Amino acid sequence: MAPAFAAVGAMAGLCAGLFGIGGGMIIVPALVLLLPAYDVAPAILTQVAVASSLACISIISINSAWSHHRRGAVRWPTVWRMVPGLLLGGVAGAAIAHYLPSLALQRLVGTFALLAALRMVLGWQTGSRRTLPGTTGLFTAGGIIGALSSLVGIGGGTLTVPFLEWCDTPMHQAVGTSSACGAPIAWAGVAGFMLTGWHVAGTGAYSLGYVSLPAFVGIVAGSALFTPLGAQLAHRLPVRLLKQIFAILLATVGVRMWLG
Repeated sequence: MAPAFAAVGAMAGLCAGLFGIGGGMIIVPALVLLLPAYDVAPAILTQVAVASSLACISIISINSAWSHHRRGAVRWPTVWRMVPGLLLGGVAGAAIAHYLPSLALQRLVGTFALLAALRMVLGWQTGSRRTLPGTTGLFTAGGIIGALSSLVGIGGGTLTVPFLEWCDTPMHQAVGTSSACGAPIAWAGVAGFMLTGWHVAGTGAYSLGYVSLPAFVGIVAGSALFTPLGAQLAHRLPVRLLKQIFAILLATVGVRMWLG
C-alpha cells in the first residue's frame, strides 16, 4: 500500500506546483479508495481522507510556495493579511466536517469539484474587475476560503486563485500566492481534525485523531520531487491550457466522488 500512497503523492505534488493547489482534489478521492485497507470505518472514511489530505497539504504547500517564491510569483503582503482569516476558517471547517455523515461530506467534495470545473469551462469569468480589498476584506475572504477548503480537504487553490484573479492579480502570481495560502489552511484544519477525532473509534491503525499517519508519510514522500516540477511547468505552459487541464481534472474527481 505504501507505493500507492507514494504514487498519489507524486500526482498531488505535480498538481500543487502546476495549479497552485495543495493537491487535495487528488488526495481525498484516492484516500477514499485506499484507506479501507487500513481498517478505517465506512462511517468516518471521508473525514479521515479529508484530515489526512490536509496533513499532506501542510507540507506540500510549503514546497510549492517556495518553488513559486523563487520565481517571484508570491505576493507575500497579500498572504500575510489573509492568514488570520485562513487560520480561523480552517478550524471552523474541520469542526463542521466532524458532524457530517461520511457520504454527505464525500458528495460535498464532489459538488465542489464539479462547480469549480464548470466555472473554468465557461471561461473562468470573474465579472467586473477590482483591486485587492483592504485588511478587513482580505481577512473575510481568508475566513470563507479557509472554512470551505478545510471542510473538503484542499489547500484553497480552487477558491483563492479565482478570487485573486478577480482582484486583477496576474494568473501566475495568483497561482503562486494561492500556494502560500495553503499552508495556514492546512495547519488549522489538521489541528481541528486531530482534536475532534481524538477519541473517535475506527480511524485505523497509526492515526492521530482523524489523520492517518501511513497515508501522510507515503503521500508527502511521493510529492517531494514532483512539486518543483509542477511549478516549473506552470511558468512555461500557456494560461488557457492550464485552465483546461485543471477543469478536466476537477470534473473527473467530482463525478467519481458523487458515484461513490
